[in-house]
This record gives sequence, C-alpha cells and structure tokens, in this order.
Amino acid sequence: MSRRKKKKHDEGHVDESWLLPYSDLLTLLLALFIVLFASSSVDAVKFQAISKAFNSALTGGTGVFEFQSPMPEGQKNADIEDAEETEEKDENAPNISEDMLSEVDKEELKAIQNKVNAYIEENELSGRLDTLLTGEGLMVSIRDNVLFASGSADVRTNDINIANEIAELLIMDPPRNIIISGHTDNVPIGNAPFDSNWELSVMRAINFMKIILKNDELDPRMFSAKGFGEFQPVASNDNSAGKAKNRRVEILILPRTES
Repeated sequence: MSRRKKKKHDEGHVDESWLLPYSDLLTLLLALFIVLFASSSVDAVKFQAISKAFNSALTGGTGVFEFQSPMPEGQKNADIEDAEETEEKDENAPNISEDMLSEVDKEELKAIQNKVNAYIEENELSGRLDTLLTGEGLMVSIRDNVLFASGSADVRTNDINIANEIAELLIMDPPRNIIISGHTDNVPIGNAPFDSNWELSVMRAINFMKIILKNDELDPRMFSAKGFGEFQPVASNDNSAGKAKNRRVEILILPRTES
C-alpha cells in the first residue's frame, strides 16, 4: 500500500490589499492637516482657493474638502470684496508719493533738487526747466524748445552748453541710476527722418544722453534712455500751451537706497 504523501502546505502569502485604502486615508489626512494649518489665520480668498484646488485634485470637486465657511456668509463676502478692492487699488495706485522715499534718500534728493533749482534761477530758465520730487525719484523736466528745433532730434549747437552744464549737475557721490526719456505732443510728425513721434522721442532722449555722457565724471552704466512719444502727456493736447508742456525731455534721478 503506497504511502500517501503528505502535502506540504506553503506558507500563504500575506494579504496586503489593506495597504491601499490605508495609504489613501493617510494621504487625505495629511492633506486635511495642511489645509487646516494653511487656514489657521483665516484669509477668505486663500481659503477658498486652497479648498477648490484640493477638491479638484483629489475628489473631482466633491467630498472631504466640501466645507462650510469658517465665517458668517456676510462677513466672508465683505472680506473677499475688501481684499479684491485692496488689490485693485495697489495695482492702479501711481508711484508718485514723496512719502515712498526713505528719509535718507529724500534728504539727498532734495539737496540735488536745490542745486538744480539754483542753476535754473541763475540762468533764468524758470518755465523751461523745472524739478519735481516724487516717489520714483527726482524728476528734472526740460522743454523741447530749450534743446531742439521743431521736428529735430539733434541738440542745437547753441544749446549744447546747457546740456553740458546739466551734466555737471548730475555728478553725484555715490552715483545714481538715471533714466532720460523723450516725450512729444500728439501732432503727427511730417518730418522725413522719423515715421512717428515715438521715434522722434527716442532719438531726442538718446542724443541728449550722448552729450551728457561726454562728461568723463559720469558713468555710462548708470544711464538709460526711453522714448514715450505722445503717450505720457502731462497736460492737455487740446491747446498750444498744453502741447508745449508735453514736448519735453525728462531726467529721472532714481533713489540710491530702497524705500
């Protein structure tokens, strides 16, 4: 009688299928704690954005992150509106307030302004040159008829001396970044060398800057030139007086320190 062989029972493979739902649960708990931590200081706009992002990524827009607002509905809407209004104001607010300068920069720029104003008064250039201290820096505005003939981008020979004297006023220790920009009125240009007021304004800024930088005490690395054409008027183009104000070259002396 053949001996019946005993079947060896291999050790059964451990069922690990429970790990999948367990890992999913841990992932959801981790995400929940991240949301709770991020929203511990409640910001209605950010809270909603975080919630929607997790809903969409993990549950297709429904489920564990569907929530009741942590604030009363009226307060939530008011806070969201206030946040949007604040952001809109920040984006549209012009950077022109003198208060935006640091005290050190304000004092230094005022000293430069006083020096330029003294030059203007001494040379009887009031009305053709003026200065303005803004949050962007010190702006020196020069009417185009001080430097250029109508429709021309070349500094007149008789006015090169004025450009050279302005260069002397721009010598500062330590040096500052300076932007020279050209501006025109809105009358279409009929001068063959230029197709538009924009090109005329650019070339006026560049040609004026070239004369300025003939002064060896100025560092060309600190200078840049821009042209805005008729697109940044400071007065109405509906009358000749306004157009005269809009035709200008501006020298913007930037703050040395961050405000």
